[in-house]
Amino acid sequence: MGNDEKSKVLRFNRIRVFYRLYRKRLIAAFVLLAHIAGAWSSVDAVMQNRTPQGAVAWGISLNLFPYGAVPAYWFFGRSDFEGYVMAMRSGKENFSEAQRKFTQAMERYRLNEKSTGEFERTMQNLAEMDFIKGNRCTLLIDGEQTFESMLEAINSAEKYILFQSYTVRSDGIGEKFKQRLIKKAKEGVKIYFLYDEIGSMGLNDSYLRDLRNAGVAVQSFSTKVGDGRKHQYNFRNHRKILVVDGRTGFAGGFNIGDEYLGKDPKLSPWRDTHMRVDGPAAVALQVPFAEDWYWGARKVLGGLNWQPVVPADGNSYVLCIPTGPADPHDTCSLFFLSAISHAKSRLWIATAYFVPDQQIISALHLAVLRGVDVRLIVPDLNDSQLVDLSSHIYLDEIAKAGIRTYRYQKGFMHQKVMLIDNEISCIGSANMDNRSFRLNFEIVLAVKDTAFASSLAAMLEQDMMNSAEVKSGIYAAKPFWFRLAVKVSRLLAPIL
Repeated sequence: MGNDEKSKVLRFNRIRVFYRLYRKRLIAAFVLLAHIAGAWSSVDAVMQNRTPQGAVAWGISLNLFPYGAVPAYWFFGRSDFEGYVMAMRSGKENFSEAQRKFTQAMERYRLNEKSTGEFERTMQNLAEMDFIKGNRCTLLIDGEQTFESMLEAINSAEKYILFQSYTVRSDGIGEKFKQRLIKKAKEGVKIYFLYDEIGSMGLNDSYLRDLRNAGVAVQSFSTKVGDGRKHQYNFRNHRKILVVDGRTGFAGGFNIGDEYLGKDPKLSPWRDTHMRVDGPAAVALQVPFAEDWYWGARKVLGGLNWQPVVPADGNSYVLCIPTGPADPHDTCSLFFLSAISHAKSRLWIATAYFVPDQQIISALHLAVLRGVDVRLIVPDLNDSQLVDLSSHIYLDEIAKAGIRTYRYQKGFMHQKVMLIDNEISCIGSANMDNRSFRLNFEIVLAVKDTAFASSLAAMLEQDMMNSAEVKSGIYAAKPFWFRLAVKVSRLLAPIL
């Protein structure tokens, strides 16, 4: 080997040694920076998270697995939706006139003091609204009945339509809603169409373009760009609201998609519940819609009807309960806690996702000890494997406490319903999980009416007949790998 060749080999070896040393130092620097970022982020998690469980879960993840946990935390881990709060404060003067009109219009329909018990006062203070009399409430069970009633109401619109949904799909039923809205827009009806940007991620641009071309005001609810909204991907607007002319309103569990008609082969048949309200409560539903619209469009909705139209057979009191991460308190969580703690004879709950806080579990235990008939219905078939795994250990725990628990067998159950004693019914978009408690904007309608409660009870009794009751100890009989997966999933419950 000549001198030139030896020199080349020597240079190559030096470069290789340098590269190896540089690579090791680069990896060491990356690992060090990742753990520093993890430690720093864990401090932020401790300061920002509203629950100790959430702070612990994020703290462990950020310090042990910072490489994936750090970006996940800064995109998904924040629990305070500061941008929404700032927007509402900046627009407070713009909302003052609408709030004045709403307050004046509702004064004569408020629940009188003699009928206002501790539970009603608690709920009203929590919602910052009142139970309003003079409503006709209609229970809507499953897709065909719900969509038919919604489309009929849209078709009857004379002045305006407020339409809000977490998920809108450009499929069969989505196209039907689009065409009906376009038709009404061409007739001169003002239409405001609000959808969640994440929940409706698959919505075609052509769908929105067709609505805009027809004169529909279209706005997405986005949590990730501008005005303090960076790095807040974890928040969702999960509300489903439809208001027609301020006289008819809808809320509940239904989004707009063919799966809600049982056309998803994996999740069929689809079991869900919605409700229609004709009367003053439809006016109340305009309040959270107007706030969400202002966040998305930075424009105050004008021309809304704040004067209630009372139907002749309006016998129900209704409370509109909007909740969300911009609230000063965990309104959704407190709503469930209040309902559970005030139940005297019966508490029946149906929820698609059951991953509760320990305080919810404790409240359910106490209800049983008070002698309350507590029953819980959850889906056996679930569209989230992680949530389904997490729920197993909770179901076993509450079954041991004497709570009758049912896993719905006849397809996927997506409803969010609660029956309290023989008078209060709650239907909305909120599940019993951390996402609804602290990360989602939700809407619930509470109805004070024994006849309506009787209808809801009959519906839930039918659901129980289509369910298998969970027996205490069934979790312990599962294979070790399943019990391990459940335990691991439960650790993630606070940040699901």
